[in-house]
Amino acid sequence: MADGTFCYVLSAICHLPSVMLYQSNAHEILSSRIPPPRESGFTRSTAVPLYWTAYGEIGAPRLLLLHGGPGAHHDYMLPQMLRLAESHELIFYDQRGGGRSRTDDRQDITWQTHTDDLRAIVAELGIEPLSLLGYSWGALLALLYALSAYEDDTSSPPHRLVLMSPAPLTREYRNAYEDEFDRRMAGADVRTLREELAASGLRERDAAAYRQRGFELSVAGFFADPARARDLTPFKVTGRVQQSVWESLGDFDLLPRLSAIECPTLILHGRADPIPLASSEAAARILPNAQLVVLDSSGHVPYVEQPKELFGAIERFLADTAPVSHQ
Repeated sequence: MADGTFCYVLSAICHLPSVMLYQSNAHEILSSRIPPPRESGFTRSTAVPLYWTAYGEIGAPRLLLLHGGPGAHHDYMLPQMLRLAESHELIFYDQRGGGRSRTDDRQDITWQTHTDDLRAIVAELGIEPLSLLGYSWGALLALLYALSAYEDDTSSPPHRLVLMSPAPLTREYRNAYEDEFDRRMAGADVRTLREELAASGLRERDAAAYRQRGFELSVAGFFADPARARDLTPFKVTGRVQQSVWESLGDFDLLPRLSAIECPTLILHGRADPIPLASSEAAARILPNAQLVVLDSSGHVPYVEQPKELFGAIERFLADTAPVSHQ
C-alpha cells in the first residue's frame, strides 16, 4: 500500500484489491455539488451507529438506496441519483465500516452483518412497503436481504427491487470481471493518459488537480468513455471491510436461489460494464418477475454515463410498480 493521507481502492465501486492515493482537497471541491439532505442522523438499533440521510418530500413514496463497496459510503452516488428525489423520498445510509459509519471494532464485518444492519434500518426508519435500489455491491446486498426474507421469513420481503450495475452474482463471474478490469487498466488508452499526466507538470502547478486526475485514471476502466470519470464524486473504501465481506461470501453463487424472489425487479446493466453482462442476463432469466434493461454506451456508472436512459427506465418501473397508496 502506497503512502498517503487516504487510500482509495481502485474498485471501491466494485471490489478490486488494488489501491491508489487520493487526498481530501479535490473531494471537497466535487462534494460542493451535493446539496445538504433534508434530514440526517444515526441509527440507534444497530450495533454500530450508522449514518443516514433523507432527500425529497415527506409523504412521497420512499426508496432506500444501497451504495457499492463494500466499505464505501453513499456520497459518490450524488448528486446524480437525486434526480429520483423529484418524485420519491430517498433514504441513503453509509454501510457499517465506511464513510460516517466507520468503527474501531476489529471484528470482521460480513455479508450477514450488512443484511442484519439493513433489516434493522428498515424497521427503525419504518420503511414499509420496502422499495430497494442497490448499486453494484449494493445490488448484491439487496438480493441477499431479499433471499433472507423469502427463504427464512426473518423480515418482510421487499415490495420491489432496482438492481443497478449489479456486482457479479457468482465467483466465476467475479473472476471474469477482475480479468477484464485489469485488461482495460493495462490498455493503451489508459496508459497514454497516465503518460500525459506524468509529463504535464500538473503535479507542480496544482497538486489538488493532479490528485483528482489521478483518481479519475484509477477508475477509468469502469467507464465506456474514460473521460466521463471526471464527473464521478470521489470516494474512499475501508480496505479491511471490503476484504472481510468478500471473504465471508466464499465461493459464492446466488443464481440457483434467485427463483425464490417474487417481487418485481428491474435490472440495469451497461453494455460496456467490465462486469459480464451474462451475470445480469442469468439473473433476469431466473428471477420470476424481472426485466433487464441494457444501457448502450455505458459502463459501470450509468448515472454518470447515460443518466437520461437510466432514470427514464427507473422512473417508468417505479410508476408501474407503485404501492396502491401512491397510485
